[in-house]
Amino acid sequence: MTNRPIAEIDAEISRIKEALANVKGSETEVYARIVGYYRSVRNWNKGKRDEYDHRKMFLHDYEFVPNKTMTETNVAVAESNLVSSENPVRYEFFARSTCPNCPPVKEYISNTAIVGKLFDVDTESGFNRASELGIIAAPTVVLFNEYDAEIGRAYNTIELASFFEKEPALC
Repeated sequence: MTNRPIAEIDAEISRIKEALANVKGSETEVYARIVGYYRSVRNWNKGKRDEYDHRKMFLHDYEFVPNKTMTETNVAVAESNLVSSENPVRYEFFARSTCPNCPPVKEYISNTAIVGKLFDVDTESGFNRASELGIIAAPTVVLFNEYDAEIGRAYNTIELASFFEKEPALC
């Protein structure tokens, strides 16, 4: 650890305070799950709010590079990404045992004709694979083409269904 003069530290604090004075924005509404349902954190009682303040956030190191398939364009998937008998795919499904949104996605994907693998992100191997792909939420289904290139991601059954629009026999 290097020692810095007080004047240098005071100058840095002044620059930071000046930069913060120019920040514009509005209050952010935070929703979190409490006893099985989502609710605005600011409406929680004192005990639940204190519990929330002690939670540890799920973080891991990876370089996050957003791609076209990670946005709202999942619903309007390009024709080349649609699953069909001419466009074979495989999937990797990332889930948690405590995830309330995972069972419907798991059921949907199990009723398709495509093959894939389930990763439990609560295990070390599942977490490591999720980290490799930059996955930060469960459920996530990553679809790969025959060349192992990612062709899309889906986070719920509606987004997943968009990949099967042209070929309902695969669903």
